[in-house]
Amino acid sequence: MDKKKLLISLLALCTCSPFLGRGFGGEASAQEVYTLKSCLEKGLQNNYSLRIIHNEEQVSKNNATPGNAGYLPTIDFSAGYKGTVDNTQTKVRESGETIKENGVFDQTINVGLNLNWTIFDGFNISTTYKQLKELERQGETNTRIAIEDFIAELTSEYYNYIQQKIRLANFRYAMSLSKERLRIAEASHLVGKFSGLDYQQAKVDFNADSAQYIKQQELLHSSRIQLNELMANNNVNQNIIIKDSTIDVHSDLKFEDLWNSTLSINASLLKADQNTTLAQLDYKKINSRNYPYLKLNTGYGYTFNKYDINANSRRGDLGFNAGITVGFNIFDGNRRREKRNASLAFKNRRLERQDLELALRSDLSNLWQAYRNNLQLLNLERQNLISAKDNHDIAMDRYIQGDLSGFEVREAQKSLLDAEERILSAEYNTKLCEISLLQISGKITKYLEQ
Repeated sequence: MDKKKLLISLLALCTCSPFLGRGFGGEASAQEVYTLKSCLEKGLQNNYSLRIIHNEEQVSKNNATPGNAGYLPTIDFSAGYKGTVDNTQTKVRESGETIKENGVFDQTINVGLNLNWTIFDGFNISTTYKQLKELERQGETNTRIAIEDFIAELTSEYYNYIQQKIRLANFRYAMSLSKERLRIAEASHLVGKFSGLDYQQAKVDFNADSAQYIKQQELLHSSRIQLNELMANNNVNQNIIIKDSTIDVHSDLKFEDLWNSTLSINASLLKADQNTTLAQLDYKKINSRNYPYLKLNTGYGYTFNKYDINANSRRGDLGFNAGITVGFNIFDGNRRREKRNASLAFKNRRLERQDLELALRSDLSNLWQAYRNNLQLLNLERQNLISAKDNHDIAMDRYIQGDLSGFEVREAQKSLLDAEERILSAEYNTKLCEISLLQISGKITKYLEQ
């Protein structure tokens, strides 16, 4: 076999190798091409879990009204009819005569408007309104937490999809190398240059690489389904074409900036502060029972009475009525216990907030260390990849000339593929650290700006 032709063939394979461009393509251009931003926008608009969270937020907004807190009066319209049939016995004081009447039929009809208004109840109403407004803000915070969690999840899956596509391309390339080696081994075996053992081993290696390629197709399929599900695509099996072909790693993050941002805008810390405020308001509501209350009731109505045996056969009343009720709770056996429990609940919410801040500091520090380590590993592995490529090219050249065994070529090939895999893993792990750092610091929405 012409050695020059073999070398040209191998160079052509290397030229189209994913190691040089680390990309992938070949999909039909007619289909929509997704960017990370477009995936996020579609998911934020359509994802069912987020739509539920938005509805729950709307409920908290609807509840935060003065009327729901008790500031406004209640107005009732009522109308009624009452009829009685009685047997009566009346003794006249002057004469001592007893008069008996059977089947006395009396009737009463009433129609009226009634207003009841709690003017003061020891600051309970005002405190309740503050609670409702705080719950409204917490509803917004819950929505923000859900959105940030979603952005982190979809972004991670987006780059996982890229990772799986690159890995599939790597396995495809590995399979092409093994196929070419198998062809060379078969041709050399036929002319007696290579042993049958070398040929059989080349066949085994090719089959092993083919099996890896098939397994990787399954992983890519699973990632595609997950990405479609997050975007709420009805057809979870539909093909997805994404614009990015590499995992873009940002190396410009600064720890102090991340921590300062965490303290100021982290959504979980904000929710913890809101829980503390709600606990404090619960305590104030219990204390409001130590004050008197003042209630106003008024009404306007008409009452008609018809009597069977009275001196007056009928009577009608039309008019206005009003009254004020002042009260004070002298004793409530549960108040002292509820007050102690509310005070403890308030202290617990403050402790939980402090504990959360410490946990976030710990998580941020661990993620930061992993982030920096992966960046260093990435730089090292990129250097190793250059050496692995050179080593593989030399090994193939010597293999073609018969100076190197198939086992040694396989080891050189494995070193090249392992180097590329380590780079891919370092890139993806660095990206995951980056996503988590931005999520903790409250900056995860920057992916919507790209």
